[in-house]
Amino acid sequence: MSKGTRRFLQQMLIYGLLFFFLVIFLFPIYWMFISSFQPNSALIKLPPQFWPQDGTFQNYVRILTTPKYLNYYKNSAIVALSTVAICILVSIFAGYAFSRYRFPGRNLSMSAILSIQMFPIVAILISLFVFFSRMKLINTYAGLVLADITIALPFSIWFLKSFFDTILRDMEEAAYIDGCGRMRTIFEIVVPLVLPGLLAVGIYSFLISWDDFVFGLTLINRDTMRTLPVGIAMSFLMENEYDWAGMMTVSVVASLPVLVLFIFLNRYMVAGLTQGGVKG
Repeated sequence: MSKGTRRFLQQMLIYGLLFFFLVIFLFPIYWMFISSFQPNSALIKLPPQFWPQDGTFQNYVRILTTPKYLNYYKNSAIVALSTVAICILVSIFAGYAFSRYRFPGRNLSMSAILSIQMFPIVAILISLFVFFSRMKLINTYAGLVLADITIALPFSIWFLKSFFDTILRDMEEAAYIDGCGRMRTIFEIVVPLVLPGLLAVGIYSFLISWDDFVFGLTLINRDTMRTLPVGIAMSFLMENEYDWAGMMTVSVVASLPVLVLFIFLNRYMVAGLTQGGVKG
């Protein structure tokens, strides 16, 4: 066997394995999508139908015209967008402070912030539930947003700090000479230079809050305040009967914001993850 033939076969084997794993990873998404166009009776047939033979839009009509499901969607949007806004704002100031200032306890504070990521969510949830009960934050947007921030903020601060480390101090000093104050320098000079990092933090915090199930299940017990992940579980996974078609339909609708986010911001996300690890 010639060297060229051997190399061709090796490449074909690599591409074949990549295609095989790609099919495995994408099949659940494909199955979720086609199941949303089928009735429940078609989803439990054997052998399974890998292409909808009796396609219908009734599942989407039912979901999009039911106020309860639209309310779940609204609650998730409010919590996710609020979490993103607060995480970005706090991360800018905290990351900048840790990057530019040297003060007693700085390293200890940074380690303490990051150590929150090492605790299981269940361990954090116990203390949060007791605290929120005393502060009357159960069944409120504020309580759920604060809980999601607890998980998303530590990484966001560290991530943005690494970006601020790459910005030369000379640029800030030049702005001070031109008469800019500290706040104006941060928002007009520094922040535009770390825009990929801000977008990466926004996407990360959005995913944390949009996909949250544990906090939403524990801190919210009123149906009108539930978010999408909890609403899906409570509405379609019943004790004696599962509404698979409805659950798949809501899951497709719930996945659309994340899909759109990655389609339009994917290159900024990659740029943020790569640039943040390079110290200039």
